[in-house]
Order: sequence, then C-alpha cells, then structure tokens
Amino acid sequence: QMQLVESGGGLVQAGGSLRLSCAASGRSFSSRTMGWFRQAPGKEREFVAAISWSGDRRYYGDSVKGRFTISRDNAKNTVYLQMNSLKPEDTAVYYCAADRPYRSTFAYTEDYAYWGQGTQVTVSS
Repeated sequence: QMQLVESGGGLVQAGGSLRLSCAASGRSFSSRTMGWFRQAPGKEREFVAAISWSGDRRYYGDSVKGRFTISRDNAKNTVYLQMNSLKPEDTAVYYCAADRPYRSTFAYTEDYAYWGQGTQVTVSS
C-alpha cells in the first residue's frame, strides 16, 4: 500500500510559478515510476509528466513541455512538479500517482495504482 499527499497548489497570476510536492508513504516509492496528472472541470484527467524510478527518464505532456519540470528525491519519498510560465488553461486539480508494476507505458491513468487526493491550481488572467 502507498499513500500519496500533494501540496503546493494555490492561486497564481498568469506567467507565475508554483511548485507542487507529493509525499509518499509506504514501501517501494524508490522503485516506482511516478506521474502527475490534472483534471479541469468537465474534462478528462490529463497526463502532465512522469519520472522513472531513478530519475533519469522524464516525460511530459505536449501542453506543458518546456514550462514544467518533474523531479524526485528518493531519500525523502517525494516527487515534485515545478510549474513555470503558468497559463489560465493550466487551471485544474493536480494529482500525483504511483505506477503499477510491469507497465511499459506511463501516460494513461490505468498505468497507475495509487493516487493522491489532488491539489487545486488556479491561474488567473
């Protein structure tokens, strides 16, 4: 079992920055691919970013490439999402997730076994 708790969301003006954190408890964090997804009202949950267990591979959704950076600290059981140059269309609830074993993909919700409760990010224009 794993528990994931996101923090760092809030209200920010367009062009601003936020850093989200996701603290994991339970075993096996350091062996799992971790992901960030987001969901805006009335829309499906969207892939934002993922990072391999070692941190050497990072993947991003097209809408956030060049603006967001995912990172992790396995000693602290924490994954981060640095969000720069925020746009109003980035407004959503952001979720942290831990992958299922033996998955070869990372951008689909079914690739993940554990989810946090989400943190709201609101970008004003």
